[in-house]
Amino acid sequence: MKPAVFTPASAVTNLRRSTVLGLVLSAIAIAICTAQGHPLAGVFGLLGIVVGAFNNYALQRSVIRFAEVETVTRKKFAGSVLMRLAAVTLVAIAIALLMRPDGLGIFVGLAAFQALMLIGAAIPVFRYLRPSS
Repeated sequence: MKPAVFTPASAVTNLRRSTVLGLVLSAIAIAICTAQGHPLAGVFGLLGIVVGAFNNYALQRSVIRFAEVETVTRKKFAGSVLMRLAAVTLVAIAIALLMRPDGLGIFVGLAAFQALMLIGAAIPVFRYLRPSS
């Protein structure tokens, strides 16, 4: 009998929380960038948040697929992860080069999303490690 494979609730919650917080921060960034005369920089930051969220969601789905199918090798799994990261990177570089200087906002959005995901994943660990009184 095969064990049930699922995404842990904490991973799903962290992705949802990071995405919502990222969208709120993007709205603020768009307002600030618009006031500074670069509204597209904020929009590309939002695009970076969306691409980061999609990439994380695709990673979760890929891990589940890898766990469910016995014939998938680590090499094939790593290849799919690298292909997805290469596609995200190439799209981000193309936007940054074609839409300079505002296109660099996509990197800011990607980095902000990753920071939100890391912080969101670290909070439960810190709560667990905190001494109870």
